[in-house]
Amino acid sequence: LFFGTDWGQDNLEWIDRGRPGEAVFVMALTVYEGALYAGTYESGEGKTGRVYRFEGPDRWIDCGAPDPSNSISAMAVHKGQLYAAASHYRAGGSSLDASENTTPGGRIYRYLGGKDWELCGELEGHEAILGLIDFRGNLYASSLYHPAGLYRYQGGTEWENCGNPNSRCVVLGVWNGQLLSGGYDGDKGGVARYNGGRDWTYLGTPPGVTQTYSFASHFGELFVGTWPEGKVFRYGGPESWVDAGRLGDEKEVMGLMVYNGKLYGGTLPLAKVFRYAEEGSWTDTGQLDKTPDVKYRRAWTMAIHDGQLFCGTLPSGHVHSLEVGQCVTYDHALPRGWRHVAAVRNGKKVLLYIDGKPVAEKRSSVDSPKDLSNDSRLRIGFGPQDFFKGALREVRVYSRPLSESEIESLASL
Repeated sequence: LFFGTDWGQDNLEWIDRGRPGEAVFVMALTVYEGALYAGTYESGEGKTGRVYRFEGPDRWIDCGAPDPSNSISAMAVHKGQLYAAASHYRAGGSSLDASENTTPGGRIYRYLGGKDWELCGELEGHEAILGLIDFRGNLYASSLYHPAGLYRYQGGTEWENCGNPNSRCVVLGVWNGQLLSGGYDGDKGGVARYNGGRDWTYLGTPPGVTQTYSFASHFGELFVGTWPEGKVFRYGGPESWVDAGRLGDEKEVMGLMVYNGKLYGGTLPLAKVFRYAEEGSWTDTGQLDKTPDVKYRRAWTMAIHDGQLFCGTLPSGHVHSLEVGQCVTYDHALPRGWRHVAAVRNGKKVLLYIDGKPVAEKRSSVDSPKDLSNDSRLRIGFGPQDFFKGALREVRVYSRPLSESEIESLASL
């Protein structure tokens, strides 16, 4: 649950939130039960991928190494529990020295708390997993390297093979009620839709693209980040892709995320993050990784936590955050059923209430402008991400901040 206002300020400042352990690459960022978790690639001999929990402002708590391989490459929340995928990451793909830890990965674990993890099976014949996603109540995982494959969790340690679109289905995303995959295989490096069973539909490859790295829904439309020209494309229908612009002079767009009304993209080789301004136009918000004497730097994994946009990097292994406007988030899954939700802006504070109780508050360093009037139409049930998938009733808008007692009273009606 997210509430924010953004008055278009340009003085954006990324904050270094530290390095989880000895990370070279922050491969995964996920929000779970109010906290931000990071999965890492660590490269030294005897080093393994680990999971860390962010304690702020730059402190990370070690949550253990589930697996003997060198990376925790993906994480997802499924049925109220945190899952993590372990991999052998081939660092040569980022023009870094190969890891001294050669143990294959391909296993998935469930978090038990502290530093404890439970094995939930493996994708047989696969050394690395990049996609891990909850879709319609099922957990899916996809292989990073050949052979290609998508798998669905059956419980215990069992995984069902869901086939592939005759190419690698590496990156996973959900858009318009569909499970999508992005490929890395040249003319088959575009987007495919999973139809169930082992049936797939290939939706096409954007022009000039050989790899698709990321998905985002922005105002209900599908955007994808690509290699090798550092462009983002908007889906226009089967085999139809609209060029939404190149991010500076970058070559690859790895992370895409909508934050406080705007679409952001992370890049290679300079590990920059850009903000989408309008069709074909992107604004440079800053370079996150300035490691010298390397060919590639990545700004890849993104997550929204505590009203901020977080982004993980390679090869410094640091996490950075950005706060734009006034934002507050409820970093838990919203309980099922009817919920009374209230969002309040009061000077420097923005607050969220659920069922009449305060659940999140954020104080900004400066007041937002008193007058946020604009020419945009008021939209209810539609916004910068997509249409609301659910039901709404008794929507009210006030010209003043309500008190806690007023909100509690309204929630009891």
